[in-house]
Amino acid sequence: MRMKRGENLIYKESLALFTDLYELTMAYGYWKMGMHNQEAVFHLSFRKWPFKGGFAIAAGLKPLIDYILDFEFTESDISYLSSLKDNANQPLFETAFLKYLRGIELKCDIDAVEEGTLVFPYEPIIRVRGPILQAQILESVILNIINFQTLIATKSARVSLAASGDQVVEFGMRRAQGIDGAISASRASFIGGCESTSHVLAGKLFDIPVRGTMAHSWVMAFDDELKAFMSFAEVMPHNCIFLIDTYDSLEGARNAIRAVRGMAKKDFSLLGVRLDSGDLTHLSVEVRKILDQEGYKDAKIMASNELDEYLIGDMKNQGSKVTIWGVGTNLVTSKDQSALDGVYKLSGIQDEDGKWIDRIKISEQTAKVTLPGHLQVRRFYIEGKYVADAIYDEREELDLHLTKVLDENDKRDISGDIESKDLLIPIFQKGELVYHFPHLKEIQKRTKEELSALDSRMKRFINPEPYFVGLDRNLYAKRKTLIKSMRKK
Repeated sequence: MRMKRGENLIYKESLALFTDLYELTMAYGYWKMGMHNQEAVFHLSFRKWPFKGGFAIAAGLKPLIDYILDFEFTESDISYLSSLKDNANQPLFETAFLKYLRGIELKCDIDAVEEGTLVFPYEPIIRVRGPILQAQILESVILNIINFQTLIATKSARVSLAASGDQVVEFGMRRAQGIDGAISASRASFIGGCESTSHVLAGKLFDIPVRGTMAHSWVMAFDDELKAFMSFAEVMPHNCIFLIDTYDSLEGARNAIRAVRGMAKKDFSLLGVRLDSGDLTHLSVEVRKILDQEGYKDAKIMASNELDEYLIGDMKNQGSKVTIWGVGTNLVTSKDQSALDGVYKLSGIQDEDGKWIDRIKISEQTAKVTLPGHLQVRRFYIEGKYVADAIYDEREELDLHLTKVLDENDKRDISGDIESKDLLIPIFQKGELVYHFPHLKEIQKRTKEELSALDSRMKRFINPEPYFVGLDRNLYAKRKTLIKSMRKK
């Protein structure tokens, strides 16, 4: 087995079988028909605005890179696949095909939008071009990784926007969907804007700052709250945020002050107090009064308990004195939207003569009609502010007469003189990694910069102004021609 090079070190087995069975049955079919080395191009995109908002934040590229770097079918994988039977109780895959899988090395070109970048419906986030068998096998894992981390990074960005510069701590590990769900969510939450996490393994793996206070069980383990606070202060003199709502939040705040004043150590500092229940806005105001009156104006008030962007925004509008937000379940589980509807579709294949044939999936649902060709996204901006995106086939010259993806009556002409950049950049070329991956803190910084370049009307949580994404004239015409052609068949 090859040496593990990525974060897959946390797993004990190869992840090549982390896929849907139909990817392997199609791969077998391509191999059986002699098509397996035909070049094809696939794109990952999503269709609906997450959380009915105005943007999404791309995430998940690094874990995908690690998966690809470590990709192989092990002897154990092949042994398992050889045990599978069809409905006639015959081997599902023939031995020669399994031998082929055992020696396969991915040789695809993969281009992607960098993590932390704003993305919008129907734009390609990842493009895979290479032997169709290989590109097909990657479908399920690409969707799994990118869909989830993009969703959580987007939720985190919304929460961080609502916090308006306050610290947000990701608190959700214990309610995440399993071990990998917790790890992935902590990573994506940091990309979206969380300042830190309570999740220690995520801190180790991704170099994310870790934060923690105490639980109610600590307070309840002592005869009274004051003794619990004083004991914790002895243990953690420089990391002391008292949880004050076990019995009575306001009396808890007073006990926190009594504990501080009862400390024999001179090198103690009260970082703050945490509220985890009750009317958080009202309690934060009253606790702030107590702290200020007693001379602890620098002590912070932290809040947790089923927080999300809407509740945080409401609390701030109501005059809350909370300045640190512990956000858990609603963030890491994306409770109000369980999944991003990302899809991975074939958009072109080479024939036996090496000529590229564009492909399109049509549907009675306009939203499910795909885009043909080798797609790229160009983003236009004026004085650092984003104005529109154009989706185009990079094999053709970009025509800046744009038609909105789902509304052919909404058109826009873009001046070629304004600044622009293409979003899909090379990650792998013929299976070789060519991308230098930035530190997670740099990705988080990119997220903040991207959001600052988006009009504030598009960052509203309720009825945001849609960002304009259009097909260039050539792609729009090609798509229309292919739709007509396919409907005649």
